Amino acid sequence: MSPARHLLLIALSAAALPAMSAEPEAISFQSLGTDTTIPATLLRPDGAGPFPAVVIAHDCSGLGLRSSGAPMRWGKELLAQGYVVVIPDSFTPRGLPDGVCIIPGSESAVASGYVRDGDALAALKLLRTLPYVDGRHVGLMGGSHGGWTTLATMTDLARDNNAVKQAKQDGFSAAVALYPSCASPYGSWAAKGEKGEKGENRNSGPITGYVGLYKPLNPVLVLVGEKDDWTPAEPCRQLVDASRSHGYSIDIVVYPDALHSFDSANPVRYDARRNNSNSPTGKGATTGGDAAAWADARKQVAAFFERQLKPAK
Repeated sequence: MSPARHLLLIALSAAALPAMSAEPEAISFQSLGTDTTIPATLLRPDGAGPFPAVVIAHDCSGLGLRSSGAPMRWGKELLAQGYVVVIPDSFTPRGLPDGVCIIPGSESAVASGYVRDGDALAALKLLRTLPYVDGRHVGLMGGSHGGWTTLATMTDLARDNNAVKQAKQDGFSAAVALYPSCASPYGSWAAKGEKGEKGENRNSGPITGYVGLYKPLNPVLVLVGEKDDWTPAEPCRQLVDASRSHGYSIDIVVYPDALHSFDSANPVRYDARRNNSNSPTGKGATTGGDAAAWADARKQVAAFFERQLKPAK
C-alpha cells in the first residue's frame, strides 16, 4: 500500500468516529424517591446526536482522591466509541467521600448497591431529557460495588421505593457487571452459607449453596476473574447458569488468571483492612490488573454495547 493511501485510510477511519468534547461537565440530579442530590460527571461526543449513552457506577473506592480510577478509564473508552457517559457520585453526598472499602457495612449501608439503584435510574431519567441522547438505548455498567449496583438495578427488588419500581419497568436497555458480588441477594436469588440460610445473613465464610433465581429485566453481561478472592467467580457462574436455564438473557466471561480489579495496570496488592464477606475472617482482599483480561474486557464491552445500544439502521 502506498504511503499516501495509508494516510488516507487513517484519516477516513478517524473521521468515522465522533469527536470528543474537550471538558467533562458537572451535573446533578435527585436520587429517585429520595431527597438526596447526586453530583455526577457527564462526558459527551461533539455533535448533535442523538447518541446512545452509558451510566457508570463506581466501585467501593468512590470518586474522591482514593478512587481506583476505573470509572473514568471506562468513561473515556465509551466516549471514544460514541457514547454519552454519566458517572454519578453515590458516596460523597452520603458522607462517604473516601469510599467504603474498609468501612463496616453497618456504617456504609446508606450507600449500598440496593440504595444506589435509585442513583443509576435517576441518571437514566436525566439522560432521557437531553436532546443529544437516544433515550431508548442507554446502558449501565459498574465494577465491584458498582457491579453490585448494576445487578441490583437490572432486577426487581422488594425493597425498592415506588419511584424506583416504576423506573425499572422502562429501565436500562442492557448492562455490564464487572466482578460483582453475585452471592448477594437479588430478588429470590441468594447464597446460603454457614452463618445463615440466605445471603443477607451470611456475614462471612464459605458458601454452601444457592436458592432462588436472578431475573434480569434486560440483557446482562458479567465479567469476572477466576482468581478473585473478593467477589469470587463461582457465585457468578451459578447465578448466570440458573438464569440462563430459565431463558433469561445473561452471559458471563471468566478470565482464568485474573484477580479483582483486573481492568487496570495496577500491581497486585493484598489489603488486610478490606471488608470481604467471602473471607473466613470477613477481612482482606487482593486486587491487581491483568493486561490480557483488561484488553479482552474492552472488546467484550464494546461488542456487547454495540449489539444492544447501537441498532442497525
